[in-house]
Amino acid sequence: MVGNNTRQAIITSAIQRLYGKLSSPRGCHQATFFSNTPLPLNHDAGTLTTTDPDGVVNVYNNGDIAWTLASTALVWIMIPGVGYLYSGLLRRKNALGQMYMSIMVLAVVSFQWFFWGYSLAFSETGSKYIGNLKYFALKGVLDAPSMGSTRIPALVFCVYQLMFATITPILAVACWTWSANGWSFIMGGLDFAGGTPVHISSGTAALAISIYLGKRKGWGTERLSYKPHNTSYIILGTALLWFGWFGFNGGSALSANLRAAQACIVTNLAASVGGLTWMLWDHRLEKKWSAVGFCSGAISGLVAITPASGFVGAPAAVLFGVMAGTCCNLATQLKFVFGYDDTLDIFASHGIGGIVGNILTALFAQASVAAFDGITVIPGGWMDHHYIQLGYQLADSVAGVAYSFTTTTIILWVMHFIPGCRLRLGEDVSEEAQAVGIDEYDMGEFAYDYVGLEQELAGEDKDALLGMTTGGREPHHHVHQHSSHHDSPGESSSVEERKEWNQGAKLSSLNANGVS
Repeated sequence: MVGNNTRQAIITSAIQRLYGKLSSPRGCHQATFFSNTPLPLNHDAGTLTTTDPDGVVNVYNNGDIAWTLASTALVWIMIPGVGYLYSGLLRRKNALGQMYMSIMVLAVVSFQWFFWGYSLAFSETGSKYIGNLKYFALKGVLDAPSMGSTRIPALVFCVYQLMFATITPILAVACWTWSANGWSFIMGGLDFAGGTPVHISSGTAALAISIYLGKRKGWGTERLSYKPHNTSYIILGTALLWFGWFGFNGGSALSANLRAAQACIVTNLAASVGGLTWMLWDHRLEKKWSAVGFCSGAISGLVAITPASGFVGAPAAVLFGVMAGTCCNLATQLKFVFGYDDTLDIFASHGIGGIVGNILTALFAQASVAAFDGITVIPGGWMDHHYIQLGYQLADSVAGVAYSFTTTTIILWVMHFIPGCRLRLGEDVSEEAQAVGIDEYDMGEFAYDYVGLEQELAGEDKDALLGMTTGGREPHHHVHQHSSHHDSPGESSSVEERKEWNQGAKLSSLNANGVS
């Protein structure tokens, strides 16, 4: 074993050699966004070194940079995964809108992140509750050490956190949890990859939106007791999310080390056990092995392990999966108890799952696991007899719920008065709009034309087709002028005449396209 003094001497000598090489910099020179001052970069075997204006040498590990960038790509895969998962859970008449929103968020948040998002979340000169605009338009975000780790430059950290923001852009909560100035970080809250900033905040926001918008027409009746329209999409979305979650949790180590590997192991284990647990709970009711149930449980397991993935061992991950699969499954009944219309059970899966994960983190976090990266030192949780950790985790969870619910409601109320942004509340949406769905009514497009249309648009009596369309191609539709041997009924035509004409138009369109 090399003694401490010898080890320190070796490290000091290595730094001095690196600093000496930088006295005559070689390689490329890169300028900051708003400055023409070149920053000397020195590439050595496995490292990248820079010197800041104060003469301090920053040494970065190329392996850590590569792992963080690879994790960025993995988290990006989760974006279409979210779209496919929740598109499959919806009815087919709303499927395209869900996929469209998931990819549109990437574009919108990327724009916001560039100008002010990163600065508000991670400026080291900000307050305990939110950052400032020090890094507006990424000014100065280049090769300085990142707030997350001194082993990677800020630019790499910025693009990685952009993917997190795209999944759930809650800037203030991220500042609380991951900024060195954040009150939760200072207090001692443990959140490795986003229990509160990602899952509790998004689940609570979904609850606030559900309550604010009100119930759909027919909520609580057989009319809206439908099965997911595309189980294949659900499985595909779950697979993409599961795959991307290795970068979501494992990448949060911001280094290619043993702690990242441990995070990947517990992530996979919690998802597996969560899926099996949810499926077994569903089997007890209907005696069916539900693929949708397994996927829902896997997501709940992934959600619960997120805050703990860098702090707990594999045995604890099994309990995370069991508790998440059980609690989130039972939480799907809350909407019937309290009377809110959460179509996709976002609050049950993400809100409750995040809270369960935060609480279990307090119980099973271990200082020895956190130290796998050779840097992190924490007092641990109940496993290490640090019992106050439960109070820290509860405070963080309650603050996340309160902030997300309140700010989401305020934003919705303000949007109500902005022209072009006014949300349609339950009583403001016509029966026709609800019958034809978001895809046709708001977008004029369909995920699939002519597939199951009659079933989707059936009225409450199951005999009449209300607001009948032909896959976005009925007469006078802006997408396509459909030809028919019959003239379109006028506005004054009776409802029965229009129903009859709509059915005929649909059959003509199907025949014209070779659909039997």
